[in-house]
Amino acid sequence: MRVGNASGFYGDRFDAVREMLTGGPLDVLTGDYLAELTMLILGRDRLKNPDLGYAKTFLKQLEEGLGLAHERGVRIVTNAGGLNPAGLAAAVRALAAKVGVPVSVAHVEGDDLMPYGQDALTANAYLGGAGITACLRAGADVVVTGRVTDAALVSGPAAWWFDWGPQDHDRLAGAVVAGHVLECGAQATGGNYSFFTRHDVSRPGFPLAEIAEDGSSVITKHPGTGGAVTVGTVTAQLLYETQGVRYQGPDVTARLDTVRLAPDGEDRVRISGVRGEAPPAALKVGVSRVGGWRNEVVFVLTGLDIDAKAALVRAQLAGALREVESVRWTLARTDHADAGTEEEASAVLRLVVRDPSPDRVGRALTSAAVELALGSYPGFHVTAPPGPAQPYGVFASALVPAGSVPHAAVLEDGTRLTVPPPPDPAQTGGPEPERAPTPAPEPAAPPAVTAPTVRAPLGAVAGARSGDKGGDANVGVWVEGEEAWQWLHRTLTVEAFRELLPETQALAVTRHELPNLRALNFTVTGILGDGVASGHRFDPQAKALGEWLRARHVEVPAQLLPRGGGGPDTPPTAAPEGTR
Repeated sequence: MRVGNASGFYGDRFDAVREMLTGGPLDVLTGDYLAELTMLILGRDRLKNPDLGYAKTFLKQLEEGLGLAHERGVRIVTNAGGLNPAGLAAAVRALAAKVGVPVSVAHVEGDDLMPYGQDALTANAYLGGAGITACLRAGADVVVTGRVTDAALVSGPAAWWFDWGPQDHDRLAGAVVAGHVLECGAQATGGNYSFFTRHDVSRPGFPLAEIAEDGSSVITKHPGTGGAVTVGTVTAQLLYETQGVRYQGPDVTARLDTVRLAPDGEDRVRISGVRGEAPPAALKVGVSRVGGWRNEVVFVLTGLDIDAKAALVRAQLAGALREVESVRWTLARTDHADAGTEEEASAVLRLVVRDPSPDRVGRALTSAAVELALGSYPGFHVTAPPGPAQPYGVFASALVPAGSVPHAAVLEDGTRLTVPPPPDPAQTGGPEPERAPTPAPEPAAPPAVTAPTVRAPLGAVAGARSGDKGGDANVGVWVEGEEAWQWLHRTLTVEAFRELLPETQALAVTRHELPNLRALNFTVTGILGDGVASGHRFDPQAKALGEWLRARHVEVPAQLLPRGGGGPDTPPTAAPEGTR
């Protein structure tokens, strides 16, 4: 079966639905619209209008896409239902009647656990793909869900297509891995890719997976679309926002240390060997709250005495900030000595404040900052006038027993099908035996004689991709070639990681090894505070943390560097992307 993706987030390329439906054959088209921050946004929408709470963009995309899908026999599966899947399903039915397209629309519900705890704005369990499977088995042409795992948008249709059962763990795990590669759209086809200069990524196409009955798959894209599908682009996405070698989901636990990748032709990468284990007995719940109020001012410091200028501003605002709960100053030394432009001569001093009261971080702060205009450091100015306080969100996660969540498929005629949780291994003959992954070659010991090294950016030989999970970040790092993997494995220890990224030195850092992918994955606990919506950090989703790591200089064996000193921009003929 051929499953495509047309959205990796709420706000992704609008034309992608049409592009995927007209670009080549598909059996199912999926769209992923939800993220931790999106749930907070939809929660605020629902407060204003209880009929909302879903991704409105999806409806506009269907104005043309619904007819195209019907003509081509393509099923549509999306989590755009957000906090109101029933409402979006009803809106899709109304649209279908308006444009004269006879489709059956079903939705999945049960993830919304509100009311939940104190002050929660949203609380949603991450459901698996079984509800999607039930809808498709009942004949639905369009399936709308609320909060399901991103990969469930692919594994659910695959289980329907091949009639897999809940104990087909290896097959389900293979589909989950394919779904994880597809879920972020163009990130699998060259978008946000460390070695982007090797390919034309000005307008990367969206990915699709050709899934086989045994759960293996080939990741590819429609012919003639931009970007590229290589072992490298797929590796990067596999490492994204995963923590550990066991990728736990509601339907299955996929063993990422069993994944094998291999080229399968131009813009084609085969995924095989994936093993699965029983899923955990509990479901993750994502909870969003309004955490309080925040404000921000960015001061521009130009020329000489940058540190003294920053110290003066901090001292002048100390009184206004005395009662504020959280005050965070960051000085970014973007200035250059003897600069040829004023901008290159300037540093930025960023002040972020948070407090339960909007008054303490609203007018009290803005007035104090504005009053400095003629009585502070020479050259005083800010990037924008201080504004009013804004609410910020806090994300937290919890666990609930899978059997306590009312997972259900609701069909076109209103029939409600209860979706049971996966069987408890203890009630089906005991847990399945532990199976070790296919052994991967151990990295060789360091050579007896130290090879000549060159001080160079880590990114001259390694790619990276990073992202957020609540308040934590993950950084996946991979290399091409066995010799480079041996070097990376013994060089990039937790201690070395902390040294290269000083911001992580006081935080818990865990290293996970994925030899089949020639990759290491680091989890940094707590670096993002209360999550992306809290605005805790300069890069609130840690999207560039991996690129910062790649820019740090280390001692690299000279033979690993591309010939001619080309570094990461060297064309692929000089540094081929090999089989993993």
